[in-house]
Amino acid sequence: MSTFHFELVSPEKLMFSGEVTQVDVPGEEGDFGVMAGHAPFVATLRPGVLTVYGENAPTMIVVRGGFAEVGPNGLTVLAQEVIPVDEIQPDVIRQAIEDAKEDVADAKDDRTRDKATERLAQLEVLKDALGH
Repeated sequence: MSTFHFELVSPEKLMFSGEVTQVDVPGEEGDFGVMAGHAPFVATLRPGVLTVYGENAPTMIVVRGGFAEVGPNGLTVLAQEVIPVDEIQPDVIRQAIEDAKEDVADAKDDRTRDKATERLAQLEVLKDALGH
C-alpha cells in the first residue's frame, strides 16, 4: 500500500512526523480519510479521534479543534490540543463532564454559558468516540 507524509502539530510540539498509509480525521463537516494521492484539501477539525494507520496497529489520538491540510507534501494537522487515547482515563472524562455541567449551571452570563456548553458538548463527543 502506498504511503504519504503526515505531520501532527500542537501548540507545544511536533507530535508525529512520518510515513503512513491512511489517516482518518474528525472534520467539522464530517470525518474523512486521507490516503496517498488525495486531492488538495483544507478542513477545520472538530473535537474527536484522529486515527493513524501505518506499519503497526492503528494509533488513536484525541484532537480538539484546529485545521487539516492535504497538499503535495502530504497531510498536516494543526490541532489546538492533542492527547494520545491511551493516556485518557475514563474517570477523568466523567469528572470533566460533571465539572462542565456545573459550569453551565453556574454561568452568570450568556458568553460564559455558551463557552461552558461548547466544552460540555466536546467532552460528550469525546466520551462517545472513545466508548466510555
